[in-house]
Amino acid sequence: MESEARTPDRDPAASAWPAPPPPPVVYRATRPPLPPSVNLACFLITIATTLIAGTLLTIGDLTTPTVLDVIRTPSLWLIGLPYSLSLILILGSHEMGHYIACRRYGIEATLPFFIPGPTLIGTFGAVIRIRSPFTNRRALFDVGVAGPLAGFIVALPVLAFGLSHSTVLHSRPRQDEIGLPSCLLLDLAIGHFFKDLGAGDIVELHPVVVAAWVGLLATFLNLLPVGQLDGGHMLYALSRRYHRPVSLAAIGGLVACGLWFGGFHLILFGVLWAAIGPRHPPVVDETEALGWGRVLVALVALAIFVLCFIPRSPRLV
Repeated sequence: MESEARTPDRDPAASAWPAPPPPPVVYRATRPPLPPSVNLACFLITIATTLIAGTLLTIGDLTTPTVLDVIRTPSLWLIGLPYSLSLILILGSHEMGHYIACRRYGIEATLPFFIPGPTLIGTFGAVIRIRSPFTNRRALFDVGVAGPLAGFIVALPVLAFGLSHSTVLHSRPRQDEIGLPSCLLLDLAIGHFFKDLGAGDIVELHPVVVAAWVGLLATFLNLLPVGQLDGGHMLYALSRRYHRPVSLAAIGGLVACGLWFGGFHLILFGVLWAAIGPRHPPVVDETEALGWGRVLVALVALAIFVLCFIPRSPRLV
């Protein structure tokens, strides 16, 4: 005896089945993006400002006459080329990590904007602008973690190259030199490259090490579990419930650590994010689980955060 195959349309129980959820809708930005010429102009100006900063760091003289002479003499800027290339490579890798992850998930994002600045390091960093919502939690997590991982991976060989070209001083440096505060990774690296440091010995860092140090600082600050920082994206993807309380705790911890260690950059960052607030926009589909693989990646990112934690601000020695 044959039985007739029953289709869901004919099955009375089909009406009791829950309808599958509709596919997520990605809303594209309505405002047109800035032309690529803006990205290029910012990039070229940042090359110039970081060349000047690298030249001054290599010369080791930050007095006003020397600064003005270097600015007015572009032929001297090639002295700062190793520093400039190293820093732009690290910052660019960080932002391209975000950009490539966005492209993978079909999220609209701009190319990196490098931000030139009249600072000792020659820049205020680099950013990309994400112009459409995150499609799901996995996309949010991957976009957030891709930048710090890419920047950190590139910073490691840059740090190794710089330390291999650094020298040891057996006397105190001259007045008005800038001392860079260390982090756990830098301490471990110096201990590896300079095993016979004596009491009173000081490592005179190659300018490329300064570029790596800036990259490590950027990695640490971006991995903070606050708001819409990279660490905030990862935290929201891991737990929407705990994002706000952890963000508020991290902001308070930044200010407290800054006061305790003399880290004015921590105080500034804490006050800035206290003013901005810890809010995070929702993703289109929040039902998709991350999986244990991404939890392990989050633990790796936490270890990188600890290695790059810089509690003190630079100071004159």
